[in-house]
Amino acid sequence: MPLLELRKLTKHFGGVIAVNELDLTIESGEIVGLIGPNGAGKTTVFNLISGVLAPSKGQVLFRGEDITGFKPHKIAQRGLVRTFQHTMLVSEMTVLQNILLGFHLTSVRTIWKAILNTPSTRASEERLLEKANELADFMGLGDVRHVLARNLPHGHQRSLGIAMALAANPELIMLDEPVAGMNPFETAQTMERIGQIRDRGTTVLLVEHDMKMVMGICERLCVLNFGVKIAEGRPDEIRSNNQVIEAYLGTAYASQVD
Repeated sequence: MPLLELRKLTKHFGGVIAVNELDLTIESGEIVGLIGPNGAGKTTVFNLISGVLAPSKGQVLFRGEDITGFKPHKIAQRGLVRTFQHTMLVSEMTVLQNILLGFHLTSVRTIWKAILNTPSTRASEERLLEKANELADFMGLGDVRHVLARNLPHGHQRSLGIAMALAANPELIMLDEPVAGMNPFETAQTMERIGQIRDRGTTVLLVEHDMKMVMGICERLCVLNFGVKIAEGRPDEIRSNNQVIEAYLGTAYASQVD
């Protein structure tokens, strides 16, 4: 069965149809891109999958389980975790402290163990700190691990958001514009790390407007326009699809890939 399956997923906001009967499947081990112009419904799809919004109709299935309408924390506990378009960091905490927050979804520590500060609790905290340091190094944040989040440059903040999501040990991670605002060097580094995330066993679904990045890393693309899927296929199929070029890629895309 698919790892993630959307069946006729639909969302109305009053008289506006933001997402209209979207069918999409994601297999384990894929890197899939969800693309389209501003207002196409991409972030709404992410919000529906992750439980931030409830669909007007349709279903979201994860590993065959119907998770439609589940609360976000229940979905995350099942191994489906997302980042946000605007990075959600605790600005007065360090990089390591923010990453440690990501572990709370999978931590089994009880309140009594925390109060009593038992040996098992201390050992668990040491293991989590070790894992947090590993994630900081993996995402290129090792040199700033003790820096407050608010003092990080933009690219590092985006990387920290991904590190926090990875701390929850997701089976599928949804990345909302992971390279937005990054310079070309940072974008190339993030592309490489997304490939490594997949190679480590985590499936990736991403929304991104950087077409060089999308075409360079995604194995399959789904294109939305006004909430409707207008195309799906490999990057080479999408780049030559006339409907996609007219609705989204156009001359701007041609200038990026030439």
